[in-house]
Amino acid sequence: MSVINEFKAFIARGNVMDLAIGVIIGSAFGGIVKSLTDDIIMPVVGALFGGFDFSNYFFPLSSAVNAPTLVAAREQGAVLAYGNFITVLINFMILAWIIFLMVKGVNFLRHQVEHHEKTGETPPAPPPADVRLLTEIRDLLARKEAEPTYPTAKL
Repeated sequence: MSVINEFKAFIARGNVMDLAIGVIIGSAFGGIVKSLTDDIIMPVVGALFGGFDFSNYFFPLSSAVNAPTLVAAREQGAVLAYGNFITVLINFMILAWIIFLMVKGVNFLRHQVEHHEKTGETPPAPPPADVRLLTEIRDLLARKEAEPTYPTAKL
């Protein structure tokens, strides 16, 4: 009975639940990136490079393979599906870029929180919208007054 209790304690931990949520969101996010790549990016790339579709680029590893599509070729024999690999590689690069941007954003926020905790300072609140608008009008008027005026010739 102690193994079951240990298992319950393990599952009830916050870290395990966070990991489970991360895996679920990650798989859903992977589906979004796959759709972005397959449905939006790859057709544009294909159109830029002469209208071809990466998903059907393969090299037959058997002389019996002569099908025009990857699905049919796989039914005939072994194929090296390098077009599919290119698509998966682009998926990976998009995911890596997005994760990089997310980590960069979290690190920026963490740095701001640490700075706030060390100094006790809070960043100044932005001025209200009416004050911003009046400031912008003042700056525009000051710029207009500073512009040189040229005499106009009379005809």
